[in-house]
Amino acid sequence: MLLNNKNAVIYGGGGAIGGAVARAFAEEGARVFLAGRHPEPLQAVAGDIASSGGLAETAVLDATNSRAVDEHADDVASSAGSLDISVNVIQHGDVQGSPMVDMYVEDYLRPVATAVQTMFLTARAAARHMMQQRSGVILAFGGSGNPEPGLYLGGLLTAFEAMEAMRRQLSVELGPFGIRVVTLRSGGIPESLPPGMDGREDIANSIENATLLRRAATLKEVGNAAAFAASDRAASMTAATLNISAGALMDR
Repeated sequence: MLLNNKNAVIYGGGGAIGGAVARAFAEEGARVFLAGRHPEPLQAVAGDIASSGGLAETAVLDATNSRAVDEHADDVASSAGSLDISVNVIQHGDVQGSPMVDMYVEDYLRPVATAVQTMFLTARAAARHMMQQRSGVILAFGGSGNPEPGLYLGGLLTAFEAMEAMRRQLSVELGPFGIRVVTLRSGGIPESLPPGMDGREDIANSIENATLLRRAATLKEVGNAAAFAASDRAASMTAATLNISAGALMDR
C-alpha cells in the first residue's frame, strides 16, 4: 500500500473533500487524524474508515487557532511517533454569486484571510515536526486559474492565489529538510456541493461544461490523487501542482 506506516492529519476531515482524502489515505495504509470544528461529521468519516479496517482518530478544533493547531500536531507526533502528512481542506467562508462591485469588503476578504491564516498555522505546525524527521508532505487544495465570464467567485480565486504563493515559499524553505509541498488543483467537484443548495445543478453543470473531458473529477478521484501525491511514488514532486481539473485548468 502507498501510505503504510504514515500518519496523516486532515483539517476539515469531516467535509466531502476531507472525507474522501481520509478514506483514500486509510485504504492505502495510513493512520489518519481527522480535525474539524464539528464532531458529528468527523465521527461519521472515522466510522466509515474503521468499518473498512482502517485507523482513524478525531479531534474537534478550529484550524485558525494557533494554540489548538500546535497542541494537536504535538499530540499526534507524540502518540503516533511521527507526523508524515498534513492536508488542509477547511472551508474559507467565501461568498459567491455577486459581482465584486456589489460585495462588502469584509465578504471579499474573509476567504483570503482565512486561507492564509489556516495554511500558515497548519503548515508551520506540521513542518516543525517534519524538519526533525527530515521528511514529510504538506498538501494544499485549490483551483487557481483565470476567472470565467458570468462566474462571480468573490475572494475565492484571490485566496487560492495567496495559497499558491505560500506553497512556493514553503517549498523553498522546507525542501532542504526533505519536506515536499504540493497543491491539488481542481476546477470544482460537483459531488462536494451541499445537497439542496441554491443553484446546485446549474453550478455542477457549469463545472462539467468547463472541462475538456466533459466531466469533473469525482471525490474518489480526488482522494486517489491526494494519496499518490503524499506517497513515495511522488517523491520528486514538490513546489508543484497536481492538476485534477479534467482540463478545466490548462497548465502552461
